[in-house]
Amino acid sequence: MIEGVVNAALEAVVTLPLRGPDGQVREVEAVIDTGYSGYLTLPPALTAELGLDFRGNGHAYLANDAEVEFDVYSMIVLWDSQPRDIEADATGSTPLVGMLLLDGHDLSVEVRDAGRVIIQAGE
Repeated sequence: MIEGVVNAALEAVVTLPLRGPDGQVREVEAVIDTGYSGYLTLPPALTAELGLDFRGNGHAYLANDAEVEFDVYSMIVLWDSQPRDIEADATGSTPLVGMLLLDGHDLSVEVRDAGRVIIQAGE
């Protein structure tokens, strides 16, 4: 089970340990974004700091129909204490957890300041 908290801006936030290719681990706070269909977004500076392996380019359409292009990196996230190979999209300034990372899990959010966020494997 992964636990987090709803912040004052009513964002559901969890702390995720990320592992770079050299084995270094860095914990980051990530906002859950159910409108994002990928695994995880990371700020480009963080992908460079972790020394992540470049996989290619990706693109997406935003809610305002603008198309954005970004670099995609392979990485390992410790998800519910288990290492999981995923792709991270280098974009934005705040890490975001997307629906591919949540796939197969149940998400519970108490939507209020300091509310609980719980992610657990589905049944």
